[in-house]
Amino acid sequence: MRINKISVYRVELPLDEGSYKWSGGRSIEVFDSTVVELQTDDGITGWGEVCPLGPAYLPAYAAGARTGIAELAPHLIGLDPTEVDVLNQRMDQSLRGHPYVKSALDMACWDILGKACGQPVTTLMGGRYGDNIALYRAISQDTPEQMVASVSKYRAEGYTKFQLKSGSDVETDIARIQAVAAELQPGDVLVADANGGWTQHQAMRVVDGVRGVNVYIEQPCSSYQECLAVRRHTNLPFILDEVIDDVLTVVRGYSDQAMDVINLKISKVGGLTKARQIRDLCVSLGIAMTIEDTWGSDIITAAIAHLAHSTPPAYLFSATDFNSYVTVSTADGAPKRTKGFMRASEAPGLGITPRMDVLGKPVLEVR
Repeated sequence: MRINKISVYRVELPLDEGSYKWSGGRSIEVFDSTVVELQTDDGITGWGEVCPLGPAYLPAYAAGARTGIAELAPHLIGLDPTEVDVLNQRMDQSLRGHPYVKSALDMACWDILGKACGQPVTTLMGGRYGDNIALYRAISQDTPEQMVASVSKYRAEGYTKFQLKSGSDVETDIARIQAVAAELQPGDVLVADANGGWTQHQAMRVVDGVRGVNVYIEQPCSSYQECLAVRRHTNLPFILDEVIDDVLTVVRGYSDQAMDVINLKISKVGGLTKARQIRDLCVSLGIAMTIEDTWGSDIITAAIAHLAHSTPPAYLFSATDFNSYVTVSTADGAPKRTKGFMRASEAPGLGITPRMDVLGKPVLEVR
């Protein structure tokens, strides 16, 4: 089996809530997502997706994803997509860095591999644990009162894990955390996610201000060293996200006891192949994970579900259903949220069928 054609599509994903706000005054209303189609000479087609959280979140942006895929695609024509490690090595040799560019291509290869052997990606990733996986809900940055109302709304829909977007001024963030914590019910989990928005001295004040509150602190500062200083200052459970982008940073974090949980974003590390490597390492080291991505629609949600559903439950902190945040559906067969949970498809590959009426015509084709 050989790749004989790569097509790239662009699709806009408006947010169901109208906008999404996080630290530093950053916000977004419509996501720019890139969908990749790999066709083979055996007639099997695989699909992948990459959707950066705008250009101001990570060193990644939507137009860059498509430009990078255009650079990489000619190097992949003629390769066997079921040899995922070989293909990833070729991508790394052909384009240094830019892991997010490679993610959708790698994802599409896993879709093909599953279809070729008649197995869901969950099985190929190690097997299915349980009937479903628990989700968290990100709560867009707002007033303390409005964030309490949002948590109540989503709890009524079945969520029990809530990620408060923090990272503004210290007093307001402390008020947000305390207000929501006061409304928690037994079994609820609260995370204060600054997305690197606090300086080190601000983060120190926040963790002191919420001392004794039942809350996880996530990515308080932009650098690893600043986060480590805050970690050593507090007994609150700690999550690292933006600074975790490869195996070596996980090993460093484990050695420094820098975190209890990591957020494993598929595109940030380069795709499902490398995400699985990090996932398996974390299981061996005893580090819990939230399995997610930067954003996306049905295709990315399907990939998240397969990786999460094949993760031992003791180490799966949470997962994300991005397709419930947006108003556009890009594929049939993707997981759908049921009372705060979702399950990976048992169909071969990712288990999705893209909606060509939504994707439209390719913006790039390489043969």
